[in-house]
Amino acid sequence: MKSVYRKANSIGLRPVHLKQLSLAANDSSQCCTLRRELNFKSSYGLAPRRILKRSPQRYEVRNASTSTAGIAELKQTQLYDLHLSRGAKMVPFSGFSMPLQYEDLSHVDSHKWTRERASLFDVSHMVQHHLSGPGALRLLIKITPSSLDKLPNNQSTLSCLVENGTGGIVDDTVITHLGNESFYFVTNAGRREEDLAFLTAEIEAMRKENGEDYIKWEVLADHALLALQGPLAAPVLQSFIHAKGENSASTDLSTLYFGQCRSLYLRLLDGSKTAYPLLISRTGYTGEDGFEISVPAKGARSLPVRVAELLLSNSDEVRFAGLAARDSLRLEAGMCLYGHDITTAHTPPVASLGWVVGKDRRDASSASFNGASIILPQLLSPSKYLTQRRVGFIVEKGAPAREGAVVVDLNDESKPQIGVITSGLPSPSLGGTNIAMGYIKQGMHKKGTEVGVIVRNKLRKASVTGMPWVENKFYRAGS
Repeated sequence: MKSVYRKANSIGLRPVHLKQLSLAANDSSQCCTLRRELNFKSSYGLAPRRILKRSPQRYEVRNASTSTAGIAELKQTQLYDLHLSRGAKMVPFSGFSMPLQYEDLSHVDSHKWTRERASLFDVSHMVQHHLSGPGALRLLIKITPSSLDKLPNNQSTLSCLVENGTGGIVDDTVITHLGNESFYFVTNAGRREEDLAFLTAEIEAMRKENGEDYIKWEVLADHALLALQGPLAAPVLQSFIHAKGENSASTDLSTLYFGQCRSLYLRLLDGSKTAYPLLISRTGYTGEDGFEISVPAKGARSLPVRVAELLLSNSDEVRFAGLAARDSLRLEAGMCLYGHDITTAHTPPVASLGWVVGKDRRDASSASFNGASIILPQLLSPSKYLTQRRVGFIVEKGAPAREGAVVVDLNDESKPQIGVITSGLPSPSLGGTNIAMGYIKQGMHKKGTEVGVIVRNKLRKASVTGMPWVENKFYRAGS
């Protein structure tokens, strides 16, 4: 692999090292590297790991490539016991014991269930934040390139935290403007320590200049986060909305569109309503219509379990889904996985995420967000300032192209490397068609370009394609 890295670096491409797999809102499955032990066909072509169970919360993680072993304490989400009772296969993931899949559905069946009905994902390992105060907007305007000052109340947007100087992506995030100097945002579990350090430094710098009360920041560690995804998500959730005494318009989910949120009560199985209104956002990481539900557990520790049991109460409509299905769904939807498809080595334009840069923030003379001096020229003149781009691929039949597979130029007899695969798998929704995401040399990124991919030491034909492979079904106004 060292030769692969040398070739990649020579053209500005970076195959992702195993040590960089701090995964994410968007996390998916580093746990899929356990495929041999779990008889699961992984989404990744990484070295398998042997997980030796020592206790319910202690595992020894041994990489196949090394003889050293590390002991790590795994955290548990509020739904841990519920997962076990439902036959979950639990694996280490971003410091948590998380469900890979469940005994009632295979990975592929669970994937298809989500596309056809609805699945419930426990994403409580994600880091939820609340930011408020007179400096909240100023902070977000500095550390992201998005036009958050134009974001209406109760509206969300996907954005990126970017490094100062380099413009590299620290993490991808969904930011919600709650109103009146108040924002809610979610970051990736695998980037927890890096994100907290990044945010702390930026916040303390502003507090030093403007006082402690200028920015108030709270990590909502007691909140669970549930994602209900699929075509039945809306009617299922609507049936549990507690509408008694509430404004009927606000409790009607047909008027809640993609990217919007509301705080609503749910009617639980015993007929009572939730102790608190729950922040319900119409969003998700599967490409399907769906919702993410933030559930506070403080003062009502059983509430996340009760909400999950409510949503799972009709097994003909909703079932639990794990990290395996979450990963294949997000890839079909063309969504990035931090630590694989995006890292600090990638700016938003390099990662084909230039659209997160607000149109009114593209004036180099007035732009003041982190990395603007790098990002804006890349947007203005990509042929001059970009050496690579994130694209999709369709690979010919046979073994799929996994992460780290080298992309080569078929038109050159020496077959030089021009790219690298960052995610890849046989698409369950497309009958096993091999799809992949990765980076390719600038100028070779146009749709239809034929390339080669080295899979298991064999040259395989592939072509550059647009993303997503499966059309997104987000619920928008007029749909």
